[in-house]
Amino acid sequence: MAIETITGQLILKSKRQKPVLNRHPWVFSGAIEHIYGTPKPGDYMQICDNNGRFLATAYYNPNSQIQARILSWDDTTAIDAAFWTQKLQRAFDGRAKLALEPTTNAYRLVNAEADGLPGLIVDKYGDYLVVQCLTLGIARRKDLLVDLLSELVQPVGIVERSDVSVRRKEGLQQTKGLLRGKLPPDDFSIQENGHQFQVDLLAGHKTGFYLDQRDNRNVVTNPTFVADKSVLNLFAYTGGFAVYAAANGARQIVNIDSSIPALETAERNIALNGLQDRCDFQTLNGLKRPTDEYIAADAFEILRYYRDNEQKFDMVILDPPKFVNSKRDLDKAARGYKDLNWLALRLLNPGGILATFSCSGLLSSDLFQKIIFGAVVDAELDVQILAQLGQAPDHPILLSFPESAYLKGLLCRIW
Repeated sequence: MAIETITGQLILKSKRQKPVLNRHPWVFSGAIEHIYGTPKPGDYMQICDNNGRFLATAYYNPNSQIQARILSWDDTTAIDAAFWTQKLQRAFDGRAKLALEPTTNAYRLVNAEADGLPGLIVDKYGDYLVVQCLTLGIARRKDLLVDLLSELVQPVGIVERSDVSVRRKEGLQQTKGLLRGKLPPDDFSIQENGHQFQVDLLAGHKTGFYLDQRDNRNVVTNPTFVADKSVLNLFAYTGGFAVYAAANGARQIVNIDSSIPALETAERNIALNGLQDRCDFQTLNGLKRPTDEYIAADAFEILRYYRDNEQKFDMVILDPPKFVNSKRDLDKAARGYKDLNWLALRLLNPGGILATFSCSGLLSSDLFQKIIFGAVVDAELDVQILAQLGQAPDHPILLSFPESAYLKGLLCRIW
C-alpha cells in the first residue's frame, strides 16, 4: 500500500491544544478554528496549534462530533501498511505477555484507542477473529486491516460485527458478516479459564461473549462467596457467571434474562461443563411465573416480584446493559441503577453478597459508587465494599484516555 496523502491541516483554536499535547486521541468539532486543504471524510490530516505548529496526525470525519482521531504524535511517521502492521503487532505482543493461553483462548487483541488504533476492535475466539470497525477512518481501511490480520494471525475465519449504533455518529450504516475464510460451526465453543462456552460470533451480544468480565467472573464466584449458596444472576445472557458459580459449588443459581435464546444457550453451557445438578434455571422455593420455563423477564419486574414474595438469596449479580448513551441520559440512568441495586439489596440474606456492574463509559466510577451508596442508604443497611472491579487486562485502559475505562463494578457484603 502506498503512503496515503495528508490532504490538509486542522488548526485548533487558541488554548485548545492541551488535550492533544496530553496525548488524548480525540479532537472535537468545537476545538477547531480552521481547516486548510480539501480533505475528504476519512483522509489523513495534520493537527496544528493556533500558531501552525505540528501536534499530531489523525484521520478526519467532518460528519462526526469527534472530527479527528489521532494516530501519531510524531511528524516523521508515515501512515502506511508498515505503520498499521507495527501497531497491530504491538497490541498482539501485549496480549501474549498476559499468558492467557491455553486455558483461555478467547480475548481482546486490539482495544481501539487504548492500543493506539482508534475505532478498531479485534477479538480472538479460538481460531477465529471478530472485527469491529467503529469509525469512518477504520471502515475506509477495512480491506487493508483484514489483509494484515490474515497475515499476522492466520485465522480460520474473520467475522465483522460492525452492527453497533455508534456507527451512526460517524455517518455509517451497521453491517456484519464473513470477511475472510470460513464461518465457525453452529456448535462453536471457546474456553475461558478452563470453562467451555458456546458462542455465536454473528448474532451474540457485542462480538459474541462478554470477554471483559473474565477476571470478574473468577473474583465474584470465589468459593468463599458462593459455595453452598443461592445465587440470583440477573442479565444472565449465556451464563458466564452461572457456569463459574456452579463450578465453584453454588447450591442453586437462578438465571434471568429478557432473551429466551440467550438462556437456552446458557443451559447448553451449563451442560457443556457438566454442571446440570448445580443450575436448573428455575426459581427457588417454587416461586416462578407459571408460563415461564425459563426466567426471561424484565429485571425490575422480577425483582419486585421476589421482594413481594419475600424471596431471599445469598448472592445477587447485576450485570445490566449500558444505561448511558449520552450525557443527557445520566440522570435517568442514575435513577435506574439506584432502583435496580436498591431492589437487589432487599433480596439478600444477612451477610449476603451483591456484585454490581455498569458498562456505561460516561458514568464514572466515583458516580457509580455514589449511586450504590444512595441505594444502601435507602435500604437502611450497612454494606462493605470487598473489591472494586473493572475490565480484564486484555481490555487495557490508556491513562491519557479515561474514556477507555468503561466497565466498573463493586463486590459488596451486607454487614
